[in-house]
Amino acid sequence: MPQDQGNGARWAHIWIDVGAVLFLIALAVSAAVVPQLRLLHFLQALIYVALVLLTRRDSAWGFGAGVTIAIAWNSLNLFITHLIQAGAREFWSFLHTGHARRLDTMMVSLGGLGHFLIIIGCLAAFLSLRPGAKPWWRFAGGGVAVMAYFALIAAVAAPR
Repeated sequence: MPQDQGNGARWAHIWIDVGAVLFLIALAVSAAVVPQLRLLHFLQALIYVALVLLTRRDSAWGFGAGVTIAIAWNSLNLFITHLIQAGAREFWSFLHTGHARRLDTMMVSLGGLGHFLIIIGCLAAFLSLRPGAKPWWRFAGGGVAVMAYFALIAAVAAPR
C-alpha cells in the first residue's frame, strides 16, 4: 500500500484483509466438515489470496474482483439459498445451547460478514484513488474475470 494514502485508505485495506481472512476461515471450516467441498473451496480460496495481493497494490482489477465476487456470493446466499439467514439462526442456537449442529451452515454467515467488509473496503479504497475512466474499466474487468473464474471452478470442482 503506498505510503501517501490517507487514513481512510488504510482502514479500507484493513477491512479488505479482515474480510478475506474471515471468508478463508469459513472456507477452511466448511471444507473440514464437508469433505466433498475441499477442492472447490481450495480453488475458491485462491480468489481471496489474489484479492488481498492485488488490493494491497491498489489494483482496480483487485477492487473490482472483490466487490463483484462478494456481491454475487452474498446475493446468492441471502436471496436464493437463504443460507446466511440459516447460519445466523445456527449461531443464535449455538449461543443459547452451546452445541453447534450445522457448523458448515454457520460458516456461510461468517463468510457473508467477511464479504460485507470486503465490499465496503474495496469500494472505499478504490474511490479514495479518485479513479478516472480507465481504472473504472479495469474495475469492471476484474469483476468479469473473477466471475469467469468462479463459473469455471464451480463447473469443474462442485460436488455432484
